[in-house]
Amino acid sequence: QVQLVESGGGLVQPGGTLRLSCAASGNVFTIKTMGWYRQAPGKQRELVAHITSDNETQYGDSVKGRFTISRDSAKNAGYLQMNRLDPEETAVYCCNAVGRNSELGMTGEWGEGTQVTVSS
Repeated sequence: QVQLVESGGGLVQPGGTLRLSCAASGNVFTIKTMGWYRQAPGKQRELVAHITSDNETQYGDSVKGRFTISRDSAKNAGYLQMNRLDPEETAVYCCNAVGRNSELGMTGEWGEGTQVTVSS
């Protein structure tokens, strides 16, 4: 069973930094494209950043210049570097990946999410 696992969330002070990771368990699923999303209480899910298999990136307007999405194909993982965090960015952050399942072909997967809380 393919599972994406996020890590790196937690409590940080305003202006602080976190680096989130998203990795596929096992070796059946190879990540091609990854996106990071967040959802705060009472808000709709929001695209934070996206990276393609060719390393083309895009960002939500509110995070441009502060967040950086990256990937490491050798580790079959993706990352989200978040700088100068604001309390309004408190949310559950989830990764989504499209990749190749060695048994099923191209599939999409979601992680369960990691809580990011920005507060003093």
